[in-house]
Amino acid sequence: MTETALTVHQTTRPYGFPAAEHFAFVESAVPAPGPGTALVENLYWSVDPYHREMMDGEFALNAPLEGRTLGRVVASRTPALREGEIVFHRRGWRTHCVVTPDEAHTVPRFDGVPLRARLGILGGTGLTAYVGLTRIAELREGQDVFVSAAAGGVGTATGRLARLMGAGRLIGSTGSAAKAAYLTGHVGYDEVFDYRAGPPAELLAKAAPDGIDLYMDNVGGEHLEAAISSLREYGRIVRIGTIAQYNSTGTPHVLRNLPDIVEKSLRMEGFLVRDYREVQEELYEFVVPHLQSGRVTLDETVSEGFGSIVDAFLGMLRGENRGKVIVRAAGADV
Repeated sequence: MTETALTVHQTTRPYGFPAAEHFAFVESAVPAPGPGTALVENLYWSVDPYHREMMDGEFALNAPLEGRTLGRVVASRTPALREGEIVFHRRGWRTHCVVTPDEAHTVPRFDGVPLRARLGILGGTGLTAYVGLTRIAELREGQDVFVSAAAGGVGTATGRLARLMGAGRLIGSTGSAAKAAYLTGHVGYDEVFDYRAGPPAELLAKAAPDGIDLYMDNVGGEHLEAAISSLREYGRIVRIGTIAQYNSTGTPHVLRNLPDIVEKSLRMEGFLVRDYREVQEELYEFVVPHLQSGRVTLDETVSEGFGSIVDAFLGMLRGENRGKVIVRAAGADV
């Protein structure tokens, strides 16, 4: 273990798209665990779109940022966290941290499944997709699904899970032809359009001329309006995120077809995945056998070294990733 710890602080609030100068790497001595705590050396960090929303006010300035993280206990003063264990916690964006048993828990290991999957399809990303499909939308076999930001972490997980659940046609939107080809060639989508090629309403109508039953919304704005027009009677909209507005400085897109929600008896519902932690074991039972058999593979962009975490975050906001964005510590071998 090194003798120096690094943390990432947010130093200023961004207006519009954030940049590297909104962050600072801060060096300090590795902290020592006190009674009832343990020192964790972090191995994998999750980079998520919700961090952008928190930069506008929820993250304290000049303090370590939070985030989902996997690490190894290297010194412990509590029997609840034993040295050598791999734990999950949310005190991320730092190389080392001191945690209590309430802040960290040992992660299950599954033969043949990489540990980092616990931050992707087996973690909050996959749980978001699973809860959205099963608890909010109540997807039924044969129903047609449209997913925006389909090449992101939640979008790829949604495509994989919906296919396993027997969905009908899977339609996605993404920001490049290369990503569209990946989604149809590897993830299981039937039709994917590049939203930069024209108005989303026209592109979706062409991709799904007979309509859709369910929209998994990671974007909002024009995509949401397009989906409302394409949804069949009694269709459902699951609101997950509004990434189209995270960096916008202009007036949000005004939905012009809200009456359709009444006329077609549509249902729109949002949720926070933290309210569904009891579903985690069910997710494991459903997905792990498919990971072990190879039917499901990991969709991820892995960045090497803690020093790359800010660049990985900014790249994700620019849409440079394919699948879940994860930062791996130099030399991590678990």
